[in-house]
This record gives sequence, structure tokens and C-alpha cells, in this order.
Amino acid sequence: MANSKYEYVKSFEVEDEVMPPNLIVVRIDGRGFRRFSEVHEFAKPNDERALNLMNSCAAAMLEEYPDIVFSFGFSDEYSFVFKKTTKFYQRRASKIVSLVVSFFTSIYTTKWKEFFPHKELRYPPSFRAWVICCASMEVLQTYLAWRQNDCHINNQYNTCFWMLVKCGKTEEEAQEVLKGTHKQEKNELLFQQFGINYKNLPSMFRQGSCVCKTQVEDIVKYSENGTPVKRLRRKPIIVHSDNIAARSFWNEHPFLLKELGDFREDINNIKPEYVKSFQFENKLMPLTWIVVRIDGCHFHRFSEVHEFEKPNDEQALNLMNSCAVAVLEQFKDVIFSYGVSDEYSFVLKKDSQFYQRRGSEIVTALVSYFTSIYVMKWKEFFPQKELKYPPCFDGRAVLYPTSEILRDYLTWRQVDCHINNQYNTCFWMLVKSGKSKSEAQAYLKGTQAREKNEVLLQQFGIDYNTLPLMFRQGSSAFWNEEEKTGMYENGASAEKSGKKVVVEHCNIIEQSFWEAHPSILIEKPHMV
Repeated sequence: MANSKYEYVKSFEVEDEVMPPNLIVVRIDGRGFRRFSEVHEFAKPNDERALNLMNSCAAAMLEEYPDIVFSFGFSDEYSFVFKKTTKFYQRRASKIVSLVVSFFTSIYTTKWKEFFPHKELRYPPSFRAWVICCASMEVLQTYLAWRQNDCHINNQYNTCFWMLVKCGKTEEEAQEVLKGTHKQEKNELLFQQFGINYKNLPSMFRQGSCVCKTQVEDIVKYSENGTPVKRLRRKPIIVHSDNIAARSFWNEHPFLLKELGDFREDINNIKPEYVKSFQFENKLMPLTWIVVRIDGCHFHRFSEVHEFEKPNDEQALNLMNSCAVAVLEQFKDVIFSYGVSDEYSFVLKKDSQFYQRRGSEIVTALVSYFTSIYVMKWKEFFPQKELKYPPCFDGRAVLYPTSEILRDYLTWRQVDCHINNQYNTCFWMLVKSGKSKSEAQAYLKGTQAREKNEVLLQQFGIDYNTLPLMFRQGSSAFWNEEEKTGMYENGASAEKSGKKVVVEHCNIIEQSFWEAHPSILIEKPHMV
């Protein structure tokens, strides 16, 4: 990071490390998936292809992140269990949860056509997520038993409900028929009215799906005489079991015993309230500005693999800006955003009650939606480039108590934009002129802004101040008042005002920008 007098704003960031020996579980849930399933015409009560897509995403998670050793999912949710010794992202909850939800979203969006080749993805799928800190193996065991029990209860109810609807009842009538019924009564209803033995339904519907790792032999290369050379490696497998919290299931998978531990005894009574008390939740302080900052994960490699133009790829930046606009249009509490390179900061209004100000859900909802848009819009900005692997982002929420400090944060980001862009412009021009990367770094070491400008002008004929504003100042996306001219029936013209999200490349450090857009940081009076 570039040094500036505004870096004091970093002191408002809060550490959220999950302390060992707590086990880390990340649970993700689909956002608005009831509507999503209706729009995309999922089969009811279970769409096998949709469930297989979720399972494929979970398997990809275990393949990508070795620290995730077990996962369980059903419907539109999945829980990921990290090994007990994990140091992933230094065990920082916000980083872990945002990265998990982002990568899962990215996989879901990229794999859609594989599972639904004849269905268009009509709008971006997204998820929210949070961390559960399991203080012991007993808590993890109870958590898994709770989720699998929920799977059974929900599936049994939904199977009855949709069979009643399919035979002619309205949804309200079906709900009334099932009101107050117990497990046995639902089983009898299915068998007597529809000839369905609930226990004969596919295991995936009744029991959910587990993804864990097993050891397999893989061919890593061939010797000179053509003989395959094999190595043992861990590979994710999808399994179904009627009780994933049972000691017998756990003992069948030595890898779980090694990386997590064993269950001492089977459990009978499940108390969801007990498990919920271990949820790692940071409810954000009221009447403070919430800033959610999103950063590309390993985008240095991503930009190289996808051959982005150096030092700035205009299409890549425009794709980021388009994603930011979509976020503002989707989440009305987001009033302003600023982005540069592979990062974007989103400002929520000071009195926002979005997700009741639960930090994990706010961050993951924004990160997931941003990721989904990025994948879906890729071809719009790179029609000739294949997306070679799923991009992902991490995020965090930081609170700023006053408008002045919030503006200092945004100033810090724009100062960083200028310093980094000036350096990168010099660096890549030197590399393109024949220097190695090490030589370019050594050449620029210790140089000041004026000296870099001279290098650009004297050696390459580039006046830094004439480079595109988007490169030098970054991009601001925000709601702006727009005057529209309409017509009355009698032919007279009428002025109508409305709002739309605009992207501008301007100086947000100066007071003049905020005076020109006073509605952005307006603070409503609050009752004490």
C-alpha cells in the first residue's frame, strides 16, 4: 500500500480471528432461491440437476481449498468444515466467509450450462454466508445432526405439499392439510393418497449430500517406455448417509478422524438454539457508515492467465465498473462506490438496516452478487476470451463514525490509485522497453512522483497527466438525479426527475465533488 496521511483510517478495521481450538464451519444459503427456482422452473419438490449442481460446486470447493475437509448440503444450502489446525487466511472470519461464498458463487455460475444446457441463466444467483465456531467436536456433531434433521423435515413436508398441489389443491389448501401433522402422518398421507413410500425416495432428497475426501491413485505422468506413473492423492467424493453425525459414519472415514477428531458417543437430542449460540456474528454498530471493501483474490495471476493489458486493461476496469453499477441497482442501501484495479469499496447509508446490520450477511451478499455479475458479464466485455477459471473476491466491512472520516477513507483509496498507477505505468513501460522486472523495480526504487513523471516524458514521450482519467483517478459509481423530458397528451412537454446509477472518473478528494452531489452523504436526523 502507498503511504499517505490518510492511512489512519486503517485503524478502524477490526480483527475477527476465530481463535483455536474452535473448529471453523462456513454455512452458505441461497439468496432469494425460492424465486430463483421458480424463474428457472426447477422441478418440485426436488430438482435433481439443481442439487447435483450444488454438489459439484461443493466438490470443487474441497478440490480448491485443501483446508476444507468435509461438507454437507441440501436444497440451496451447504456447510463447509475446515480442519482443526487450519491457518487459512490467518483464521480471519470475514476473509474466510467472503472467499468461500465468492468461489462457490463463481463455480455455480460457470457450471450452470453444464447442468442446464437448455436453460438460460436469467439473472445472477447469489448466496449469503456466516461462520459457526464449534468449540468442540460435540458442537460440530450437534450442528451436523441439526442440519441433516432439517433436511429430512423440510423434504418430507415439501414432498407432501407439492404432491397435494399437483393433485389440484391450492398452495393455501395444501398448507392447511399439513398444518400440525407429524412425521408418521405425513408418511401415511404420501403412501395412502399417492402410493409413495417415503423411505424409497432418493437418498439425496431425504438425507442430503456429503462431500469428503478419499485416497485414490492418479496417473501423474508416463515414463519413457509408456508406463503410467501413479501417485496417491486426496480426491473429493459425494456420499449419502442416513446419519452423518453418527460415530459409525465418522469411523468409516479415517481422514475425518485425523483432521477433525472423533465423536465420543451418538447424540439423540438436538437443540438448534445451543448450536446457534456458537454463530460468529458481528452486529455492526448503529448510526455509522458501513463500507464493504471487495478485493480480487490472486488477481495478479488471474490477469496474467487472461492476458490483461499492462499496466491497465480498459475492458477489465469497465467490467469491474459494470459490476459495481449492478450492485448499486440491486442493493438500494448502497449509495456510493469507488473502485480501482481489482478492488471496489461500497458505502451503505448511515442508518441502513440491511440484514439488521449483521456484518457477515451484508459482506457475503455483496461479494457473492458482485462475483456472479462478474462471471455473467465476462463475455460482454471479453467476447473473444474464454474465462479459463472461476474468479473470486474477498471482502470485509469497516465502520466509520463521521462523514469526514468516511471521506478520508475514500481519499486514501484515490491517493493509492494515483501512486500505484503512476508506479505501474513506469514499471511496465520499462519492461516493454527491454528491462527485466527486477531491473525495472531497481530503477524505480526510491523515486518520487516528479521523477516518475520525468521518466515517462523523457524516455517514452508520455505526459502522465494526459492518461485516461479512469486509470489515474479510479471510478466512482453512485445514484444521480436525472432530468427527463416527457410529453403530456395535449403535446405539452413536461420535466420529470428520476435517479440512475452513473460511473464517473473524477476527483473525490476535493470538496467540490461533494458539494455537487450533496445527497450522497446526507444524514437523516435520528430519534434518541
